[in-house]
Amino acid sequence: MNYAQKYPTKRYLKFERIVKEKVDAGYYHIPEAIRSPEDAVDTVCSVLGVHRETQEVFIVALLNTKNKVIGLEEVHRGSANASIVSPRDVFKMALVRNAVRIMCFHNHPSGDPMPSREDIEVTKRLKEAGEILGVELLDHIIIGDEETYVSLRERGVI
Repeated sequence: MNYAQKYPTKRYLKFERIVKEKVDAGYYHIPEAIRSPEDAVDTVCSVLGVHRETQEVFIVALLNTKNKVIGLEEVHRGSANASIVSPRDVFKMALVRNAVRIMCFHNHPSGDPMPSREDIEVTKRLKEAGEILGVELLDHIIIGDEETYVSLRERGVI
């Protein structure tokens, strides 16, 4: 039993309970494993509705060795066109929950998922930090409107 299981935060327990109740009731489906950017986007959009946000929101999906989602964390909520995150904030819950991989997501409220220069720089910093910490950054996905997204792994940034 790890620290997070033994001493989980109230906020996380409440979120985990709500997600389990909604999955059991059939409101949305969390796949057994994230196998593609599409799986990841479907999960994050159905659980958190990030594609409908009017502010930039930065989300981290915590994954185990089999790429099963063991947690979703909102790391930062920004303005209408910016969200500044630090590697420390991104990897904090990954370390507490013993995640071996993470996937990062953030939305562009404009609906255009094209990455900015800052998005690419943040992704490179997160990749470097993850290598140092031993937590692999699988992807950073930028979500536009409901049907659009850009995977920075598919673009060759990661």
